[in-house]
Amino acid sequence: MYNPSAAGSPANTVSGNRLFVYEVVGLSQNEVTDQMTPPIRRSGSVFITVPYNRMNQEMRRITRMGGQIVSIRPLSADGEANGQSTQGNGSQAPKSEEKSKPIDGSQAPKSEEKSKPMTQAKHKTDIPVNIYRPNNPYVGQCLSNEELVREGGEGTVRHLKFDISGGDLRYLEGQSIGMIPAGTDKNGKPHKLRLYSIASTRHGDDVDDKTISLCVRQLVYKHPETGEKVEGVCSTYLCNLNVGDEVKITGPVGKEMLLPEDPNATVIMMATGTGIAPFRAYLWRMFKEQHEDYKFNGLAWLFFGVAYTPNILYKEELEELQQKYPDNFRLTCAISREQKNAQGGKMYIQNRIQENADELWELVQKPNTHVYICGLKGMEGGIDEGMSAAAGKHGVNWAEYQKKMKKEERWHVETY
Repeated sequence: MYNPSAAGSPANTVSGNRLFVYEVVGLSQNEVTDQMTPPIRRSGSVFITVPYNRMNQEMRRITRMGGQIVSIRPLSADGEANGQSTQGNGSQAPKSEEKSKPIDGSQAPKSEEKSKPMTQAKHKTDIPVNIYRPNNPYVGQCLSNEELVREGGEGTVRHLKFDISGGDLRYLEGQSIGMIPAGTDKNGKPHKLRLYSIASTRHGDDVDDKTISLCVRQLVYKHPETGEKVEGVCSTYLCNLNVGDEVKITGPVGKEMLLPEDPNATVIMMATGTGIAPFRAYLWRMFKEQHEDYKFNGLAWLFFGVAYTPNILYKEELEELQQKYPDNFRLTCAISREQKNAQGGKMYIQNRIQENADELWELVQKPNTHVYICGLKGMEGGIDEGMSAAAGKHGVNWAEYQKKMKKEERWHVETY
């Protein structure tokens, strides 16, 4: 990715010294990594800082890599572009499983900040954004670090809880925070932040407004050219934290995945792997916490895709909610290495969506139904296929109806 500090000799004109930020989607690594299982993912939104005199050259490079520029903004003197920090990028990954992320499974800044405010912004809810920035992060402590993958599962996923009682950091369900790994990169510069979805409610796991939690999968893969084992920088750093270790935190950011304030809403959630993080926050707020000003009486339906049963994160707690609130919470899992779909192939989350597409179609017609998708981008096509078939039975074009839902701010997506 382009590094403005290593771009060669500076331009001699005023315009040449100006910097712009490209927001790019769809970048791939190379043909080898695209064929990996799972692939080294195409990016969500990646932010690239470009000097004026290299803008055309950079556009051509992005096009060759399969990327698409969705916005161009001037970079202000303080390093911010339209209110967003551009320091949170540098590689591509989060959601196996964090959102728009660098290659270690950590997350890069998302495009959501440029969009118009979500439904919540139309109310009086105060949406906190960028309380702490990379040049002045909040320094908290690791309070706990617990393994979520049970025996027989694949990989390692940790539930981490951090103390935030010493500062002003606050957040809402569905937002993300930036984590800055300790140490320096290969060039001797401090590591850049990665974004992770928050896995706790605004009140924290201890319901005392003093903590924040993450669900982090350590990324480990073989280098496609050398075959060497590569460990993700930030995900490895976080997964190896000890209780008492200090961490640098930025944010929060994000408005795309906020919950509706309507306690009678229907909330349909579709997740793969650590894409469960924001949905854990939703469900804990809906069912585990008791609030005078928020009592959820609607329907929450979680579709969760994993490789093996031991990889069902927060399994016992989810099943407890299902048993305790059978009229308000439904859990549907897709376990790809253990279950078969109707065609005899692996059972993925999109297959479960297709199985339930008729009922989902009925639900999404309700004006207070919200759909949230978080995890691997590959599941989107299957979801659209199933919903298209269901909508077609009623003479409705699904693509057009989905656009209508997006316009009504009822279709929320964070995939990578």
